Amino acid sequence: MASSAAAAHGRTKVVVIMGATGCGKSHLSIDLASHFRSAEVINSDKMQVYRGLDITTNKIPPDERRGVPHHLLGSLDPDDGEMTPSQFRSLGDAAISDITSRGSLPLLVGGSTSSILSLLVERFDQEEDVLGRLGPPARPKLRYDCCFLWVDVSLPVLEEHQSKRVDEMLDKGAFDELAGYYDLRRTDPEGWTGLRKAIGVPEFDRYFKKYPPPGGVCPDSPWRWQDARKRDDDPVRQGAYKEAVWEIKKNACQLAKRQIEKIQRLRGCGWELRKLDATEVVQLAMAAEEEGGSGVRWQGVWKRQVVGQSVNIVRRFLHK
Repeated sequence: MASSAAAAHGRTKVVVIMGATGCGKSHLSIDLASHFRSAEVINSDKMQVYRGLDITTNKIPPDERRGVPHHLLGSLDPDDGEMTPSQFRSLGDAAISDITSRGSLPLLVGGSTSSILSLLVERFDQEEDVLGRLGPPARPKLRYDCCFLWVDVSLPVLEEHQSKRVDEMLDKGAFDELAGYYDLRRTDPEGWTGLRKAIGVPEFDRYFKKYPPPGGVCPDSPWRWQDARKRDDDPVRQGAYKEAVWEIKKNACQLAKRQIEKIQRLRGCGWELRKLDATEVVQLAMAAEEEGGSGVRWQGVWKRQVVGQSVNIVRRFLHK
């Protein structure tokens, strides 16, 4: 169904799922792909494009992808340096061509607005700030026929969610991941340069310089608990750890604010971004976690208010 509709028009159809970090974009892409079975995901997150630090960069785990093919997710070698917008444009274009060659629907997913724009705009100059020239009189033309879905969560709720999300990330092994990454760069200063800007890396680098981890640390390593015991006995060390965690939470919230501002600029210049409010979903999910509930309520609201609306929007887009 998706392939026939896409082929009926001159420009390739692309569904773009945007939103701030932590608002549910990845999960929406999987749910959408289950309704449009030929859909495939192209990641547009600047950090998730690299291999490594899977927990820290919040890549969707393989067992949660439900068999949906993903492109540009953990596919670049971080030793090759930082990916440029031009490189992403080339890689993204190749991924779209690959997906559509099989009659499938590309879902471009991520919060990196600059990466998304570098791929979608018709005229691209790496030396020019695409966002800087946005405005109704000079709205950049798109080279694809795009359906924009904006998953939004009110900022106060999103900030609370970000804080809990960082704690969950650390519980899953991000601290060990970051310790291993720090040790790698201690022996190879140029190692994994593409990931150095990931939130969590610079914040914990300051901690690890004071309290260096041993070599070979990985998620689920017993070293995490050893370090925790040392922190319990050393208030200064505990304070340094808490400061790193606080910095991560602060920077994640600041990133979310910047992402929302950029999306609002896109909408303000006249692009049709279909807003999907997931605030109630996030509130119910946090309440269920605190109370030890089943999550049935938030899942129901998610299906009705976010997934259901998205399916209807995309279905109309494919048949217009």
